[in-house]
Amino acid sequence: MSKMIGVDVGGTFTDVFVLDEAAGTAEVAKVPTTRPDQSGGFLDGIGQRVSDLSEISVVVHGTTAGTNALLERKGARIGVITTAGLRDVLEMRRRDRPRTWGLRGDFEPVVPRDLRLEVPERVLADGTIRTPVDLDAVRAAAAELLDQGCLAVAVMFANSYANAENEARAVAALREIWPNDHVSASSEILPEIREFERFSTTALNAYLQPEVSGYLDRLELALKDGGFGGEFMIVQSNGGVMAVDTASRLPVRTALSGPAAGVIAAGYIASEAGFDDVITGDMGGTSFDVSLIAGGKSMLSPQTSIDFGMVVRSPMIEITTIGAGGGSIAWVDKGGLLNIGPESAGSTPGPVAYGQGNDRPTVTDANVVLGRIDPESPIGGKLERLDVDGARAAIKVHVGDPLGLDPEAAAEAILRVANARMAGAIRLVSIERGFDPKRFAFMPFGGGGALHTGAMLAEVGIGRAIVPRYPGVTSAMGCVIADMRQDFVQTINALLDGLDADALASFMQDHVDRGLALLDAARTTFQAREIAFELDMAYVGQTHTVSVPIDVTVTHGTVTPPTQVEIAKAFDDAYLRAYGRLLKNGVRRVMNLRSAVTGKRPKFDLGTLAPVGGSAEAALKGQRRVHFGDQWFDTAIYNRLDLPVGAVIDGPAILEQPDTTVLIEPHLRGTVDAYGNTVIAAKEATP
Repeated sequence: MSKMIGVDVGGTFTDVFVLDEAAGTAEVAKVPTTRPDQSGGFLDGIGQRVSDLSEISVVVHGTTAGTNALLERKGARIGVITTAGLRDVLEMRRRDRPRTWGLRGDFEPVVPRDLRLEVPERVLADGTIRTPVDLDAVRAAAAELLDQGCLAVAVMFANSYANAENEARAVAALREIWPNDHVSASSEILPEIREFERFSTTALNAYLQPEVSGYLDRLELALKDGGFGGEFMIVQSNGGVMAVDTASRLPVRTALSGPAAGVIAAGYIASEAGFDDVITGDMGGTSFDVSLIAGGKSMLSPQTSIDFGMVVRSPMIEITTIGAGGGSIAWVDKGGLLNIGPESAGSTPGPVAYGQGNDRPTVTDANVVLGRIDPESPIGGKLERLDVDGARAAIKVHVGDPLGLDPEAAAEAILRVANARMAGAIRLVSIERGFDPKRFAFMPFGGGGALHTGAMLAEVGIGRAIVPRYPGVTSAMGCVIADMRQDFVQTINALLDGLDADALASFMQDHVDRGLALLDAARTTFQAREIAFELDMAYVGQTHTVSVPIDVTVTHGTVTPPTQVEIAKAFDDAYLRAYGRLLKNGVRRVMNLRSAVTGKRPKFDLGTLAPVGGSAEAALKGQRRVHFGDQWFDTAIYNRLDLPVGAVIDGPAILEQPDTTVLIEPHLRGTVDAYGNTVIAAKEATP
């Protein structure tokens, strides 16, 4: 078993990356995503490159099953059992509104009010049990929820982060009568202070469990039936991977699984190529996902809103998503303004050019009409030819005629609006967070990202771009690269001066023990194991905390905790970095302990992907007319995978490959580096 498989399921395509470690080769595949059951495309993609599944040692999957279920509100019918008086926490949220300045706003939690049941119990904030849980009431509530057709249940008690005894007893009683494993306890999902965030994360976990676990069970069974005997793992939103049974138990951690894998791959590719500061742009069929990597490190956020009121409190790679994918539909509103998305044609029916019934133009249709995509060689392998005339007619009717433009000018307008929206997302993660985009490289990937490289350089002012060898399957490659990671959190909620060092050490040791046990249970080899700790801290009276990394010695799995003096110094350093000054005589408070236990998986040599031999002349396929700005150019067309290391291609040029198309605009130049990446910059900026 020498083959490692990465599979990323997107809204339009399912991407597969196959690494044969024994042969030192890599292959890719891109097939349409199947709906509503994504497992069809998953298995079809693997089958296109591997006929004997017994040859596979590892399959790592970046899934959008949880993401789609949340965004489309297609999770399971679930119930909630909570402390008397707290049934409406999910609905009240933080008393925020969908539109900040709007007078009205509707919100429906994923659990209807009649399925949120209360039971007598009470734990105080200091962990004291004032009212033991009424187990008979818990059993009665469970019976009522089952009668109402609930497939999963979430148990969410007040202050269970401080003392989980009541919640644990309720869960034990539930498990005796609940007909499946879909029981989520807030003290297990998120033992952290703040009721709404804990309740929301736990409820969403229960909401996803039947859907995600059922999907993963089907995949696991199909793989085994095909002869697969290796390890099956799932990418988490934090960029690490976890075992499939952990993913089935904690599906909320897969909310941004696929996009996170792309960022991990982009960071590794860029670092190997000599770029530590990178802005990534993943353009698929449905969305454009942007993330920032500074100093070789991805940005992690402790909390994300998947949609309004659907808060997930779990470490996730910071990714900004907008509806500007290749399948995003262009439309003119009543005021005569051209808009792109958020509605997408997806994989079915897809863009107008796919000829599958859609009659509304998309970003892909604009690229087809302008000659930037070869209609004779569509990616994905399922279509023989794209319908250029159909795309042109749709653009004329829906965009050109309303705006008084000819089809080419209308197609250019579609791309300008899409590019402006994408550039705005890049500014959001860079300029608005204090980063100068000029010191970053831009890495476009996904099926459509490399078509918009030049526009992003011009719109944002980024100096150069690095297009990976297989941009259309970068997220699938990231599945193979990602490390195994387990995150833990525990609320401390104590003044630093009165911090119980023994209690802190106990929590740290518990996190380490649990994390290492999960790594030991994985059937995989790790090059190293890393353990990182940080504290959420603030001055007394402050609501928002700063993340304080702390140096902790772990010897043979045993933790030596930091001293109060060391924690105080770490807090001062972190606070100064964040705010530029300290508060004189301020009293420090420790809110939460966060721990990450990581198993570093072996990385494959990117030189495996580099082209061997060849010449630019041999890679030249011919020419075709391509529209740039307001005119047509005779443009050289190359087979990108045949270009040798060191090849220099002046624009206008198009580099084609099975998983994507790379556009080099007239004023740009592309150079193939030692790993097969194409570095694109202005002609005058390159030697």
